[in-house]
This record gives sequence, C-alpha cells and structure tokens, in this order.
Amino acid sequence: MAQRDFMRPGRSVAVAKHAMAATSHPLATLAAIDILRAGGNAVDAAIAAVALQGVIDPHMTGIGGDCFAIYAPAQGNPTCINGSGRTPAKASLKALLAAGAAKVPDLSAHAVVIPGAVDAWCLLNAQHGRLPLSDVLAPAIAAAERGFVATPRVAQDWTVYADRLKPHAAAAAHFLPQDRPLAIGQSLASPALAATLTRIGKEGREAFYSGPVAEDMVSVLQAAGGTHDRADFSSHSSVVSTPLSANYRGYQLLECPPNGQGLTALIMARLLERFDLSDPALGEADRIHLLAEATKAAYRLRDSYIGDPASMTVSPNELLSDATISALHAGISMHEASPLADFDFPLHRDTVYVSVVDEDGNAISLINSVFMAFGSGIYAARSGVLFNNRGAGFSLEPDHPNLYGPSKLPLHTIIPAILRKGGRTVMSFGVMGGQYQAVGHTHMMSQIIDQGLDVQQASDRPRSFYTDGAITLEPTIDDWVRLELESRGHRTRWADEPLGGCQAIWIDRGNGLLWGASDHRKDGIALGY
Repeated sequence: MAQRDFMRPGRSVAVAKHAMAATSHPLATLAAIDILRAGGNAVDAAIAAVALQGVIDPHMTGIGGDCFAIYAPAQGNPTCINGSGRTPAKASLKALLAAGAAKVPDLSAHAVVIPGAVDAWCLLNAQHGRLPLSDVLAPAIAAAERGFVATPRVAQDWTVYADRLKPHAAAAAHFLPQDRPLAIGQSLASPALAATLTRIGKEGREAFYSGPVAEDMVSVLQAAGGTHDRADFSSHSSVVSTPLSANYRGYQLLECPPNGQGLTALIMARLLERFDLSDPALGEADRIHLLAEATKAAYRLRDSYIGDPASMTVSPNELLSDATISALHAGISMHEASPLADFDFPLHRDTVYVSVVDEDGNAISLINSVFMAFGSGIYAARSGVLFNNRGAGFSLEPDHPNLYGPSKLPLHTIIPAILRKGGRTVMSFGVMGGQYQAVGHTHMMSQIIDQGLDVQQASDRPRSFYTDGAITLEPTIDDWVRLELESRGHRTRWADEPLGGCQAIWIDRGNGLLWGASDHRKDGIALGY
C-alpha cells in the first residue's frame, strides 16, 4: 500500500479495528457511529445515516426518492434490495406525445415515480436490523424538528440549483427562506417531515404508503397534473434479488440487477480486465483513454438494452458473455479514439451513498436519491415530502427498453457495489455522480487492485468521464495529458464541477483492520472505532 505524502494537501485513510461508517456528510457518519455504539448493526446504522441525509441533504435525497442496497452479511450470501418505484398505473405515453413532449419534463409530475426508499428501509430493518425503526430514525427526526446547519458543499449545491425550486410555490416557500438558498451556517427545520418520519418509525411502511401521508402525496401530485392514485402507493413493494457479478483479476464485483446500471459497471470491468492496467509503461493518458473507450462500449449497450427487466430483450448473461466482451475488446485501439458517442440519458449528479461495516463483519452498501437536484421540485408541504423526478430518465422513443409507460421501472443510475474475494467481502463502496457511477466503480476498483492504492488514495485520484461526445477532465489532471488525449482523436473539456463522490470501506482480515474513505469532493468523513 502506497504511503500518503504528508507534505501535500489531502486526507489520511481512516483506520479502525471494530466498525466503520463512511458517508458524504459528517453528521450522517456520526449518526451511523452512534447507532453502532448503541448496539445497532450495519443495516441500522446505514438507514440512520441515509434518513438523516434526507433531512440535511434534501437536494440530494429523501423519503420522496428511491434506494438500492447490497447487504453482505458476515455469514451467508449477499442480497440486493431494489427500492426503486414505478410510474403510476395510469401513466400515458400517448398523452405526453400528444402534448408535444420530446422527453419527460423533469420538473413535472409525469417525472415522479412512486418513492421506494421508505419501503426499502423498512424491509432492511425488519429482515436484517437489530434496533427498533423508531430508534434508527431518531437522528433524522431530531434534525428535522430542531433544524440543521448547512455545510459548505450543501450550501454550494443549494445555491447552484435553487432555480429548480422556483416553478413550485410550496417547495420555494420551504427551501428558499426569504427567497434565498441556504448559505453556509444557516439552518432550516422541517417539522412536517419530522412528523412523517415519526409516524414511519412507529407504524412502519404503512404510515407512508397509506393513510394521511399517502393522501397528502396523492393530492399534491394530482394537483400538479400527475395520474398517481392511492393504489399506486399501497401496491408498491421492494424487490429482493441475488447480485450480478463479474470477475476482475481474482476479485468479484457485485452489482444489483437491472433496472439499475450496475450491469454497465460489470461490462466495463470484464472489458478492462483484458488490458494490463498495472503495467508501469502505461501513462495517465493511456489509462484515461482506455477508460473512455470502455465507457463508450458499455454505455452504448446500456442505452440499447437496459431498462425495466420486464422490457429487456437481451439478458444480463448475454451482455456479460465472452462473445459480447470479445466483440467490444476488438473495437478498442490503444492509439486512436473510436467514433464519438452520445448517451441517451439526462445528466445529473444528485445522490447520497453510505457504506457501513459493523463489529460482526456485516457490510452494507446503500445509495439513495431524488435523481436531479431537488428532484421534481414538487413538495407535499403537509407531509414534508419532496418528490423525485426519476421518470425523467425514461425514453420516449418507440421500442426502447426504457420507454415511458404505465407501471414501469425506469433505468436507474444509482448503484451500490460490493467487492469480494474467495467468497468473502473485502470492500463495500459506491461512487455518486449520476451517469458517472458505473465508470466510478471501475476506476476506483482499478486504482486499488491495479495501482496498489488504499481506498482514500483511490478516491482522491483525478477523475475523467466520457459523456456528450467528449472526455470531461477534472482540472487536477495535467494539461499534457489532455493534449495527448486530443492527439488520439478525443475531444476534451475541463470539468466545471467535481466528478462524483466516493465512500468506501476495505475489510483487511489479515491485519484485523478496516480502512475507510470519504471523498474530498463532498463534506463527508469516514469514522471508525
């Protein structure tokens, strides 16, 4: 493992013997640690952290959003929990097309799918948790009741994306006090959200998907032009499944099955395994070039074939087959960029990810989102629910696997990951950042396995992402690297925002240690004891 240069700005990797949590907000990490010390396990701690972030990071996540998790117990097999929601049963592609829509309007009720996060939390807590749900949600309830203080990255995002709230009066009134976004150090309370979380803690999922809260949500969505009804909420349920996996140099990368884009990360891992990325002769431009070429190949497959599993015409096994990977590999040159590609998916970066490992060795990788910043901007003020706009990711193109329609699951960008070796979990990790996430998983994994970096060093490394016809480069990448990429035929641009945000925990059984990372691109921290 490479030693950090303490003469340069940076973060040390977190080290602990017993348990660890890593989130993108310091208060969420502290809440997770408090739950662990109070006798909770990894699942309890992760739910506590992400529920709290729904209060203090409302532009990123919340109970109006969706959730995916991979739970990897110390004994037994990992399990995927898909907490994504469907479109209403009365959703109409014909009506959208008749209105002249070329895409699903992202600030409209048509983009709101049934929020699935609460059901997923309740399922995880009931099946794998140790503490009562009311105890687990207590930190989030307290923050909503008393108010929270905006941290630097939260305040920056609030300012950048405040205009997304202005079309919706209720959301603007709550989230833009004095008609201004929260500045660093300013606070905001959400008593209506506190009351809803309290009900969920006492009554479970029914407090959200039926009764007064559901009535309020349906009323607000219908008033905004949505076709949602009570049955859409009461019939929602999470999906439990077995993870998909792909080998990478003796490790197994685990991802959730579609409708998430985890399959895209697996395709990239299988493809990049055919290149020796540990070769010292490879320079930074070589690695970025290969990552961009693998991105083009894998994302083309994503956009062509991945969506609601019921609508897919090609199986995950076919997309991961030797024949498919060999064909992709044959199209990659080390010296020349392949043709430009545009991806069929809206750009967004608004998600929170949580990783926890407890004293028993149980690990959970969990991600929660409202999709774009502040989601749809539609806010149910009486229940304190800000709705997602995940449906904005649907296509309106005929015969597309991700075609908008009734009771459909959209293609999801949010993907948690687990890395295993020899049948045992070695890392719980995720990389936020919308479309970037599949690239982030493979980049993070390669930095650790191929370059020998620890999890914090791997997270700190400069990032690149091929999208919209060019490679976006973080400005910490040297200019000569950009020129070398352009000499191979790539278009390049400098990133105007950081690419993604990573949390990771490495389980070092040989030394009896946990190594944790939280991305410097966010406000968060990894803590252990």
